Amino acid sequence: MITSVLVANRGEIARRVFRTCRELGIRTVAVFSDADESAPFVGEADVAVRLPGSAPSDTYLRGDLVIAAALKAGADAIHPGYGFLSENAQFARDVEAAGLVWIGPDPATIDAMGSKIRAKELMSAGGVPILSVDPAQGWIGPLLVKASAGGGGRGMRVVTDPDDLEGELAKAAAEAQSSFGDPTVFVEPYLPTARHIEVQVMADAHGTCWVVGDRDCSIQRRHQKVVEEAPAPDVSDAVRTVLHDAARAAVKAVDYRGAGTVEFLVADAHLETGTVYFLEMNTRLQVEHPVTEEVFGVDLVACQIAVAEGQALGREPEGPAGHAVEVRLYAEDPADGWQPQTGTVRTFEVGGDVRVDSGVESGSVVGIHYDAMIAKVVAHGPDRTTAVRRLDDALRRTRLHGVSTNLDFLRSILRDEEFGAARVHTALLDERLEQWTRPRLDEAAVRRLALAAAAAQASSASSTARVLGRIPAAFRNVPSQPRTRSYVTPAGDELTVSYSAGLVQHDLDGVAVVVATPTRVVLEVDGVTETYDVATGPGWVDVDGPHGSIDLSPLPRFVDPADAVAEGSLLAPMPAAVVSVAVTDGQQVAKGDVIVVLEAMKMQHTITAPTDGVVTQLSVTTGAQVESGAVLAVIEGEGS
Repeated sequence: MITSVLVANRGEIARRVFRTCRELGIRTVAVFSDADESAPFVGEADVAVRLPGSAPSDTYLRGDLVIAAALKAGADAIHPGYGFLSENAQFARDVEAAGLVWIGPDPATIDAMGSKIRAKELMSAGGVPILSVDPAQGWIGPLLVKASAGGGGRGMRVVTDPDDLEGELAKAAAEAQSSFGDPTVFVEPYLPTARHIEVQVMADAHGTCWVVGDRDCSIQRRHQKVVEEAPAPDVSDAVRTVLHDAARAAVKAVDYRGAGTVEFLVADAHLETGTVYFLEMNTRLQVEHPVTEEVFGVDLVACQIAVAEGQALGREPEGPAGHAVEVRLYAEDPADGWQPQTGTVRTFEVGGDVRVDSGVESGSVVGIHYDAMIAKVVAHGPDRTTAVRRLDDALRRTRLHGVSTNLDFLRSILRDEEFGAARVHTALLDERLEQWTRPRLDEAAVRRLALAAAAAQASSASSTARVLGRIPAAFRNVPSQPRTRSYVTPAGDELTVSYSAGLVQHDLDGVAVVVATPTRVVLEVDGVTETYDVATGPGWVDVDGPHGSIDLSPLPRFVDPADAVAEGSLLAPMPAAVVSVAVTDGQQVAKGDVIVVLEAMKMQHTITAPTDGVVTQLSVTTGAQVESGAVLAVIEGEGS
């Protein structure tokens, strides 16, 4: 019997495993990097062991340190979560060699299926159709470059021009090495309009194999899943049978044990003649496992632990019952090339009766070293329409401030006509990107949010003045021009609200200020009452209202000229580590030349010259850490 589990991971998956362990009466052990010292998962474990450093290569990818931590803390089993070392066969062997229980499949199975290349060979030998490239055919593009180890979209690149293949292979290998410690990559034909459907399996050491339904994961950006649902909608009975039979065959082919996922690309899934292609088998728990748990009423982590203890699984769960949809809430800006965002999450509260698996709480810091996911939000309903509606409403009620996120983007997906009709495929996000990244708040709604901010701030100032001097703020014995408050919106737009006479008069037609306190403002809009909650701090004002939320930055009246940057400055788009510097001071460069390569949240970002010119004021070196907005270098063009 397992009595104490160390989770060799962090964030929401560590908290997820701890939750099941507590329900089973199992002691928990966390490992944490220096960057995660104050993270919620650390405090939730019974005990925790520090892994010195912050980079994954120094901490969560150091299997020797993780095993030493387990032995030091008295754990008798290790759960790998997903990512990091979860599909590292040597780590699994080392765990067992140390006398610990490995909560996962046999290391030999990880070797066989953890390598996407080897998995394809096994499935092909078993008669399962696969996607492959025959070098003798020459260029058949487009192609998809993929990391052989790991997942999550790391080390994946679409190549549409044969001249780009060599460079994209190198970039994918670098990302794969950074994320998984293995630079091996391969290529396969890219089918942009197929559906990505996967099958959840669970098998024990007694010959029992469960097929716990299927999931659709077709809504993806940069090959990383954004929305997942179970069961996969609009799939013909014939195709679903092929998917489930192929998954069982995969389990049998490698004598699989534990939780796993068999992934497929499916063309024409709604037709009886739809075609199924094997992609890969993930020998671990998937990020999207909650939707399966919701519709089958099963705890997959508890099953993993039972199998690791040698128990038999018993009868396959009945289901699915109803429908479940999950979205991944990320600290990123969809309208700005998915740039990861960092900072302190001032407020994080999800509305509605939904499941939230999260690695952060109000007050948590999202840093540069790890994945930018804030939470998985999951809604379950008796049917797909209800589940989607409940999830959208929960996101509408969510209060999330301090970092830019994809929350509005997720709501746009859930309300999209194509998604609502289950006409999904892996290219749908790219096709609808412009529409889904449009601001959800119209100008009138944004101005009412700004008015609420101004009213709350004016109320706070008035309260302070009355306490200190008994004279209302903005008091004048001779009336003058209206007062104004200016803010910068998350989109970078400047917004000014003018008002006078204690906000009784302002520049919004049809809107009246009914109540104004430092934290709560009530507006009447054409006879309809709207309530806004306001929080204010140094340099920020957060407003939540019936139409949504906004983070506003109060604009100072005077700007220090020293804050301006030189023309041609290349700025860091986010806090990051400098991977490489391709130029020297004084070097002549052409437009598009690589200047600096940054890495943040396990993704590389290339900074290029915006114009022909000369490099000056180069201020970074390889290995340095830079803050968002830092000047990396200046490109002085001709005539500067």
